[in-house]
Amino acid sequence: MDSVATVAPVRRGASRYLRSITAEPEKRALIWMARRLPPWINSDHLTMLGLLSAAGIGAAFALTPLWPQAPLLVVPLLVLNWLGDSLDGTLARVRQQQRPCYGFYVDHVVDIAGMAAIGAGLAASGLMAPVLGAGLALAYVLLAAESFLAAHSLGTFRMSFGPFGPTELRIVLAAGAIKAAFSPWVTLGGFDVRLFDLGSVIAIAGMIAVFAASSLRNTRALFCAEPMPPGVEEA
Repeated sequence: MDSVATVAPVRRGASRYLRSITAEPEKRALIWMARRLPPWINSDHLTMLGLLSAAGIGAAFALTPLWPQAPLLVVPLLVLNWLGDSLDGTLARVRQQQRPCYGFYVDHVVDIAGMAAIGAGLAASGLMAPVLGAGLALAYVLLAAESFLAAHSLGTFRMSFGPFGPTELRIVLAAGAIKAAFSPWVTLGGFDVRLFDLGSVIAIAGMIAVFAASSLRNTRALFCAEPMPPGVEEA
């Protein structure tokens, strides 16, 4: 038996849907950088940078109980994560080195692993309830899985929802990390609550709502595209 897995036919023409606030200037900046990278740097190097920086973000959060200013390390690590995660695909397209199946699979396996590392770090940070860290990672996986299935079934890979995409989420996380490094608490309605508890509840609710809305919309689109065929009566 062949030990190398066979690559099954997949939809190769899936279009990327990205309409977030920063999408257009970010696209121009990424193309500018990709055209100026030295030849010895390739998309695989950038993908690895994205994974390692995500692991570093998780580690920085996990260090918070021992070093309260550790969340400040999250900010430069988020910049590196943005470079690795956003520039790898752009570099492949600029150099005409696309590998649709490999790129789609590896890029999003790395995304899920990176989010798991960040969620674990947050859960261990003391900045939020551990159950909320786990819930945040689970909600992300639900939303990511729905996006991957939609890309395969409908040919559109949705990378943003409303005005928010990956870059906007990194900006929000960076702002939260800076605030947490000086004080993890905020006052809401006269009560002190941890910023990351509040933020995670909002993020979990938002991702679950988007998951539900996208699932219903895509199910309806697929039902209309593939209506129930008439049955064949047995003789």
